[in-house]
Amino acid sequence: MNVGRIIARSWYYFRIGYGTYLTFLLGAINTLVVVWYLAIREIPNVESLFGHFLQFAAVTTIIGVPLSVLLGWVHLKRSPAYRSEVDIGVEANPYNYRLIPGYWKEAFVPSYLELLVLLRRLMEAEKLLTDEDKARIESIEHKLKILLEGGIVGTPRTRI
Repeated sequence: MNVGRIIARSWYYFRIGYGTYLTFLLGAINTLVVVWYLAIREIPNVESLFGHFLQFAAVTTIIGVPLSVLLGWVHLKRSPAYRSEVDIGVEANPYNYRLIPGYWKEAFVPSYLELLVLLRRLMEAEKLLTDEDKARIESIEHKLKILLEGGIVGTPRTRI
């Protein structure tokens, strides 16, 4: 693995770890402290409702966690926002038009190509192929060969 790739991967891991875990934890604690000291303590009636910071944090967590789960569910299952996020991810993913490394490149696609070649030969020997069939099969063989060589097939969607 070259240095540029190691740096790029480390940057990605850093963003995931920092953005998903560290800032979440620090943000939640910061929000609780700020709300308590700048809002709740300034309103005596509300402060008397909770008594102490730990009670406020516990009540907020008991309400906030299920509410966050509900909002996450709505975002994933009912909101067009998630579908848009997935669309963008699909457009940006280089493997949607290339062959995925691993068993697809090493075993499955070579097997498909070999089966296609053998089936074409068999069909030609039996004179069962039309010119249209031959053209379609040759097109597929060509695309599989391009993929095996590391090339791109298809046309990536226009990004907006």
